Amino acid sequence: MYQDFAAELAWARRHMPRTAKALAALPDLSQVRLACNMHLDLKMAPLVEGLIERGAKLFLTTCNPTTVQDQVVAHLVAKGAEAMAWRDMSDADWSASFDAALAWGPTHLCEMGADLTARLHQFADGPAIKAGLEATGSGISRLGGVAPRYPIFNWDDLPVKEGLHNRHMVGLTAWHTFFQTTHLTLHEKTVLVIGYGLVGQGVAASAKAYGGQVLVAETDPARALQARYDGWPVVTLDEAVASAEVVATATGAKHVLGRQQLAAMKDGAFILNVGHVAEEIEVPFLKAHPHSQPMPFVNAYALPGRTLYLLADGSMFNLTAGYGDSLNAFDVTLAVMVAGIGHVVGAGQGAEPGLHLLPEPAWRAVL
Repeated sequence: MYQDFAAELAWARRHMPRTAKALAALPDLSQVRLACNMHLDLKMAPLVEGLIERGAKLFLTTCNPTTVQDQVVAHLVAKGAEAMAWRDMSDADWSASFDAALAWGPTHLCEMGADLTARLHQFADGPAIKAGLEATGSGISRLGGVAPRYPIFNWDDLPVKEGLHNRHMVGLTAWHTFFQTTHLTLHEKTVLVIGYGLVGQGVAASAKAYGGQVLVAETDPARALQARYDGWPVVTLDEAVASAEVVATATGAKHVLGRQQLAAMKDGAFILNVGHVAEEIEVPFLKAHPHSQPMPFVNAYALPGRTLYLLADGSMFNLTAGYGDSLNAFDVTLAVMVAGIGHVVGAGQGAEPGLHLLPEPAWRAVL
């Protein structure tokens, strides 16, 4: 993906000053063994480099194999990190990477999706984790079924992450990636957004700004009411799929768009996912049909009487087929993440086991 990796990494560092400042404020981390389960693209490199420079030992795994950039992993390993992550690694290798990270003996965790915490709590013993950090709504929901043995700090629900990354950047960059991938715009297209959380809100607003005619499908009554108050037609999923020309899932749940809906979709419809969970779309149903790849990251599936176009195999579209957040916007997000790491290796270690919101004093100074 990167034409000149060194030059692009230097460009990223240049445009992420908040992250650099937050890293410089961290204490000595020479006693910290941090296992990170996260996206491994260019924007993450300044974070890992900075943590290594502060003395931390790092083990890198990914929260999504389709978003891994192998050049980034190779660079970070050369800098001193250990890693078990590569682009499109198999499910078996991905699962094994969680065991490898835990066997490495981390003292702290930094996660996007709670994979390491979920794996650790399947067993009665394991590494003595002092504290962890969780970045995603999907991970927070997953932790609802776990009784953590250590404090875990949720920074997904901070206003600065909700309002900037979740609400604005995901939708904006998803449609940028759609334009680049398909060579099409949203003009004269009916766009169905499934899910009206903060990500869905941003997807809907950006789709309208780019010329789409937007419908919203949302099963939660409160969010459906909010969508109506925001001016969107709220429809049932089954009634909307037959007319939508572009369908975007943004729920973080599994099989939201199942075979019944897929079989009823309009000929030529595009399907994409921007949620953290790769299984929002029942992709195996589509893969049982003949298919071709007319464009990179576009798979055409021939169903009876229609062709459907699945983007990026149903994985997180804006980061699998595109670059994700802008550097300047992600600089804020990453700086808050650095501050969260500073908290979990410091005062956060003394908190009670369980899930906590990252306290405002821990991150306010990085803005």
